Amino acid sequence: MSEKKEHWEKVFATKQETEVSWYQQKPTTSINFFVENQIPKNAKIIDIGGGDSYLIDNLLELGYTNLHLLDISENAINRIKDRLGEKAKLVTFIVSDVLDFQPETRFDVWHDRASFHFLTNETEISKYKSLVTNVMHTNGLLFMGTFSENGPLKCSGLEITQYSEAKFEAIFQTGFSKINCFTENHQTPFDTTQHFIFCVFKRV
Repeated sequence: MSEKKEHWEKVFATKQETEVSWYQQKPTTSINFFVENQIPKNAKIIDIGGGDSYLIDNLLELGYTNLHLLDISENAINRIKDRLGEKAKLVTFIVSDVLDFQPETRFDVWHDRASFHFLTNETEISKYKSLVTNVMHTNGLLFMGTFSENGPLKCSGLEITQYSEAKFEAIFQTGFSKINCFTENHQTPFDTTQHFIFCVFKRV
């Protein structure tokens, strides 16, 4: 087991959902992305590093029918499966490091909130970019959320990469066109504030 996987298995084995900084009972920013962009209910959607977040629950309630969730932690996947109960059968769950992910299908929407910023070297970032480019349909939408340059330097004890709009544009300038970027404060369960940047790109 890699150190990265071991870290995340331990997090999801030892901490309750409200004991992690990324917890959101209702992930409003992500939900708004789907609503505002009028994502079709049958769009093939993947949530990267979704853990046991409540995005999938909300997308199911909104009527989305082609949902995939990838996380490196099997414990995280099991937690969300237990919470969803019978509805878990409506979701395709993938236990994998995103950099090892080799899908046999393409996606209309790639959603990543607070996973991408854990990639801290150019090789990893480049591999991620190549993966996204190769597995997204033309005109598909890429939703990226990370700590901004005013955000924390670490998350869950791990180093992260901070992002700005210009930094995102530099990475996704080929193969994608930017739709918009915006910043937002996330209130953690510990009454602290984390500054995020979100960017939406279209696959061209």
